[in-house]
Amino acid sequence: MALAAKERKLSRLGSKGSGGGGGGGSFGARGQRAPAGTQRRLFAAFFAFLFAGAVLFGAAHVIGASFRPVLKTAWPSATLNAVSSERGAQQAGMVSVDAVLPSVHIQHAVALPDHVLLMLRDGSLLPASGQFECLYSPVNSSQLRRQPLSVATLPDGPSLVHCPAGPSRVAVSLSLAQSVPVAPLQWDRLVYTALIDSKDNSTVVFAKGMNLRPGRLGVPSRYECVFGRDFSKPKLVVTSPVVSAAQEIFRCVTPVRIRRYLRMTTGGKNSVNNDDKPMLVSIRTKGRGSSTLPSIAQPEPLPRYNKHWRRKAHSMCVCTMLRNQARFLREWIIYHSRIGVQRWFIYDNNSDDGIEEVLNTMDSSRYNVTRYLWPWMKSQEAGFAHCALRARESCEWVGFIDIDEFLHFPGNPTLQDVLRNYSVKPRIGELRTACHSFGPSGRTKIPKKGVTTGYTCRLAAPERHKSIVRPDALNPSLINVVHHFHLKEGIKYVNIGQGMMLINHYKYQVWEVFKDKFSGRVATYVADWQDEENVGSRDRAPGLGTKPVEPEDWPRRFCEVYDNGLKDFVQKVFTDPHTGNLPW
Repeated sequence: MALAAKERKLSRLGSKGSGGGGGGGSFGARGQRAPAGTQRRLFAAFFAFLFAGAVLFGAAHVIGASFRPVLKTAWPSATLNAVSSERGAQQAGMVSVDAVLPSVHIQHAVALPDHVLLMLRDGSLLPASGQFECLYSPVNSSQLRRQPLSVATLPDGPSLVHCPAGPSRVAVSLSLAQSVPVAPLQWDRLVYTALIDSKDNSTVVFAKGMNLRPGRLGVPSRYECVFGRDFSKPKLVVTSPVVSAAQEIFRCVTPVRIRRYLRMTTGGKNSVNNDDKPMLVSIRTKGRGSSTLPSIAQPEPLPRYNKHWRRKAHSMCVCTMLRNQARFLREWIIYHSRIGVQRWFIYDNNSDDGIEEVLNTMDSSRYNVTRYLWPWMKSQEAGFAHCALRARESCEWVGFIDIDEFLHFPGNPTLQDVLRNYSVKPRIGELRTACHSFGPSGRTKIPKKGVTTGYTCRLAAPERHKSIVRPDALNPSLINVVHHFHLKEGIKYVNIGQGMMLINHYKYQVWEVFKDKFSGRVATYVADWQDEENVGSRDRAPGLGTKPVEPEDWPRRFCEVYDNGLKDFVQKVFTDPHTGNLPW
């Protein structure tokens, strides 16, 4: 009832001042004639207007200049000259005199720990990398220019520009036409993405800044979701209760008005023109001192859930999150395709090593790969939850594994045999499999034929486990830790025997590869290796400390058992009989 009343009130606010309304008639009203005195006053005003216009036009003509309206702005003139005129770009030596600068519209800017992320509106046209600059506009200071770190674009999503970190409290723009400076929001307090789940008419919101404990449910009654275009105007927002809160994921009821709005927009997308503010969702704390998190999250509808479908398009899919792993991607995809994986969801966490070129070389009719840009740092658990929701419609089972992990079947069973055995057991929602960690195996250089044949010595005991899950069996909170999820009540997991299925984890590769792990970890609750925190964690390599310094005996470490099982399988199944080459 309260929501309906608020909608009627908003409707009246939106219709105020519109044509055709209410009392006090207009000059154009039918069936009425203005009095004669009124007509004479109107004609006099009209002729006075024409006379004044003629005088202004004549004056402009005399001084030899055409009349042009000028927009006043609070931004420094130097900034506008650099970002909005061709002259600024020409002086920078980036475009010719006759070049037309592409038009871009920065929709959001986010200050991440080591760089600034710019998200452009759909339809923005970016030139090739290196042909424009990031501009920083400090107040009462000269403007700074820096080359962007990287640019990422997908056909069905926004373009992303990664700019170097600038001074604090500085607006950022690009040296391109119509690129208005935008003040970045802080990453540590931000609602960054959201999905509309038609299965239960809920909105799943992903947020930094609430600091909920890993692996545990929070108290949903402490929060509420807020929908609107401007959160500073309480009368123009709609709120709804949060039904679950865990880690960085909040699930709330989707208001009827929001569902109606999404149905009315084209294709269900929250699309707006360049002058409109988009519809956003955020999280607000309740009670004394309540606050609303800044948000850039436009609710995005998931594919409509159909509970009547008995068979899904794919029996087995895989989800991974990676950064700068392009050189290993072909082997990982081709191998898993051969053993029965049918679709891949790749969450690209700010790669700049040519991953798109590698994927473009793969036959899309054979390899159903979807790449998502996931620029959010230290958010692997949230990314996996996001992926589980996306995969739910088309995938019966989803494996959450890394790019250096390969499913292996030592005995006769195949992946499809394993899945078929448990697909008929609706109370089983997760298959857990042990991981064997392989070391450098005496190598000092990256093996030319790939990791599966290049590394053959491992630790004797398995480390941890990874999971294959039914997306429909996941707990609505979407809690997940170390690649396994909490399940719905009454749903169980099973441990798959190592003789049937396991994972070869090529964790400790040659130092050239392994040292990249020191650049940062994607998991939310795992400390970066250069931090003096949780130095004894199982996530770290024992004895290395916090500095990426290669030990003298690195090639011989982590070697307790020689294991050629997967190597033999790969050479038998994948080797070209004429050339002796592997397909990757």
